[in-house]
Amino acid sequence: MKVTVCQLDNRPDSIESELEALARHIGATGSEFLLLPEMCFHEWLAADRQPRRERWLAAVESHAAQILQLGRLGARAVIGTRPIVSDSGAFHNQAYLWTIEPRVLPVHEKYYLPDEAGYWEASWYQPGQLEFNTCQALDLSIGVQICTEMWFFEWARHFAGAGAEILCIPRATPHASSAKWLAGGQTAAVCAGAYCLSSNLWTPPGSKADCGGLGWIVSPEGEVLAQTDRQQPFATVDIDPEFARHSKTTYPRYVDE
Repeated sequence: MKVTVCQLDNRPDSIESELEALARHIGATGSEFLLLPEMCFHEWLAADRQPRRERWLAAVESHAAQILQLGRLGARAVIGTRPIVSDSGAFHNQAYLWTIEPRVLPVHEKYYLPDEAGYWEASWYQPGQLEFNTCQALDLSIGVQICTEMWFFEWARHFAGAGAEILCIPRATPHASSAKWLAGGQTAAVCAGAYCLSSNLWTPPGSKADCGGLGWIVSPEGEVLAQTDRQQPFATVDIDPEFARHSKTTYPRYVDE
């Protein structure tokens, strides 16, 4: 199965051309599965320390409109995250699964929230429930850890037990720490015995939103199979789900808790 990761410049004057280029890449490679970056259909809200309700609601609307058009990208299944307003009025960052039917299913609401310069997420929205369930698409079991959640490796181990073949990590992370994030993704892949896919936002250095790109596809054994950069913002790899299933039986996944 061919899977695609990306880095996207989500500034208002850039996002449409970025999505058009991504659609061309998917069409050329025949990729079936796409991972999008964290809340990629609006400017990164948490760059501002002071939350504003009207901006959150505008982001909710822009994500809803773009998700309705995901079919134009050409993949059969897409994982991304979106801002939502819950029935109780709470704001959350929700991972979703889009499939070609078309159908959009909620997967998981981000639980571990940073709150620091450029990433004032706990100020902007509330954590979801402490639940890390898999979702199913294209005959695969998929786990999602949104950005900061990657560093809580007990959940990668949890996804190994749940039989996930793919672990998705949509991100909004800075330029300076790209190497650290890739190392974390390799570790998460080994813990989960799954292909670890990550896509990130990208903005030029010095922008108000510090988003450093670097998407990756890592094997269940921690091997970097592909990564993105500004010259090649999209990467596609043909993965073997059976290898991920077999990896659950090998070290260190078989070791009892």
